Amino acid sequence: MKKRTLLASLALTAILAACGKSEPAATATAPEAAAPVAVTKIVVGLDDNFPPMGFRDEKNELVGFDIDMAREATKRLGLEVQFKPIDWSAKEAELNGKRIDVLWNGLTILESRKQHIAFTDPYMANRQIIIVKAGSDIKDKAGLAGKVVGVQESSSAVDAMKKEEAVFNSFKEFKQFGDNITALMDLETGRLDAVVVDEVVGRFHVAKKADTYTVLEENFGTEDYGVGFRKDDTELLGKMNQALKDMKADGAAAEISKKWFGENIVK
Repeated sequence: MKKRTLLASLALTAILAACGKSEPAATATAPEAAAPVAVTKIVVGLDDNFPPMGFRDEKNELVGFDIDMAREATKRLGLEVQFKPIDWSAKEAELNGKRIDVLWNGLTILESRKQHIAFTDPYMANRQIIIVKAGSDIKDKAGLAGKVVGVQESSSAVDAMKKEEAVFNSFKEFKQFGDNITALMDLETGRLDAVVVDEVVGRFHVAKKADTYTVLEENFGTEDYGVGFRKDDTELLGKMNQALKDMKADGAAAEISKKWFGENIVK
């Protein structure tokens, strides 16, 4: 019996010892999560053939209204900015794939886009105007019936026209182009009868060739421009919104607008 008692005592001691050794592992705390890396640079995605919002000058340097706005806003936020030309028809994929951080290039705020993109407050209002050749017999939207109409692919002009189903369905042909400049060239050469385009862009080109183009009084509606962010970039979006508000309040945005449009058209 003594022998059995001794063996039981030894076994109990071993079990208690084993339990004692496992205590530290049970009470060990997980390492603290690493602090998020502070944003020091943003990459702005744009269509580099969209004057006067963003385009290349004679030195092949990126210039434009939105380029100047982005530079001023990022400077106020203490951020480095890089401009990256992208395929504008794939802009949402570029943004949400994190190949760029911001879409800033005459980006229209649309309900359909809000499903995938977070927008700043509007900073500019814009209309979808109709441009025809000087001397054209087209005088209004009704005159587009049986005509060939051009537009930039994946632009808000496409959505604006499709909203007016009767007018849209009256076209003989609806042609989409990679950029507005190519569409306007086809209008000039007679391969198109009309082009629908953002007013800020269309007026810029018409002013350079006033004898070639005419802008109709009717249009396909007014819309707002905003800066596009990924939906989870709420902190950066908030800071950019404040920077834009400050630029409007202190006149910096007005100065940039006057440089490119001759007047303050910032909203």
